[in-house]
Amino acid sequence: MMKRTIAVVSAGLGRPSSSRLLADRLAAATERELRQVGDEVEVRVVEVRDHAHDLVNNLVSSYPAPELRDAFDAVTGADGLIAVTPTFASSYSGMFKTFFDVLDMLDGEALADKPVLIGATGGTARHSLVLEHAMRPLFTYLRGVVVPTSVFAAPEDWGGAAAPDLLARRIDRAAAQLAAEIHRRDAPVGRDPFEPTPFEDLLDAG
Repeated sequence: MMKRTIAVVSAGLGRPSSSRLLADRLAAATERELRQVGDEVEVRVVEVRDHAHDLVNNLVSSYPAPELRDAFDAVTGADGLIAVTPTFASSYSGMFKTFFDVLDMLDGEALADKPVLIGATGGTARHSLVLEHAMRPLFTYLRGVVVPTSVFAAPEDWGGAAAPDLLARRIDRAAAQLAAEIHRRDAPVGRDPFEPTPFEDLLDAG
């Protein structure tokens, strides 16, 4: 049995938020898929709103507060990532983008080859293109391995006769793809981005 860790980054503003609700359902479905193949699973949730001030401070100081460092470590050290944002102006939220901007500034290899499941919520289904026009390019740029199925949840997806079943099917499909990517990979090796480069490596680079 292998121990797997899933990092869940939710950028919802409210408590509770629809983004967190979607993130939790994606995490539960992925955990279920991994347990079915014999993996032990730990889920670590990062609420971006809890780190809003530290993210801004990091932009001007280039040094993360301890709580923000822990959040980044949860993402960097995870076997897979679930990232969910509310939709603002047809794109991801500013806090969501800032979180991954700062992470990339601190460690440009943080998401390299890491399986990623993207999700978003919004006030209308017309915003669902945020997944393919904004989020997928972002995580592709960060060199994550984004699974084919992404999940968008509009208000009508949470209610009505057929809507919950349709959303559940999308969640299950995406979770199965993320679990398969995680299961076939070795566990990530932790790396301290603040560890100085050995002098010999600096000489070789010259």
